[in-house]
Amino acid sequence: MAIHVPGIMHAKQILRQAKLIVSQGVSTSTVVPKGHFAVYVGENQKKRFVIPVSFLNQPSFQELLSKAEEEFGFDHPMGGLTIPCREDIFISVTSSLNES
Repeated sequence: MAIHVPGIMHAKQILRQAKLIVSQGVSTSTVVPKGHFAVYVGENQKKRFVIPVSFLNQPSFQELLSKAEEEFGFDHPMGGLTIPCREDIFISVTSSLNES
């Protein structure tokens, strides 16, 4: 019997979409290391961050993904996962995840 966790399922859908975009050649020119993925963060001007996939299991990061889903659905204008929050908030969340 499988246990379904909504936040993780949404994250998997977003990553599948990002892989499709990359395979279509729409990705950015820089390489993302294995075990990581790129996200674009910002309210107006977007900045690219490369973060570990392990963040997908963290409730605070799943909350950011929910905000992204509410605003963009699965059609991300930057060609990758876009998180609509201030850069300083994103850095604060990911810094706390790096420490745990």
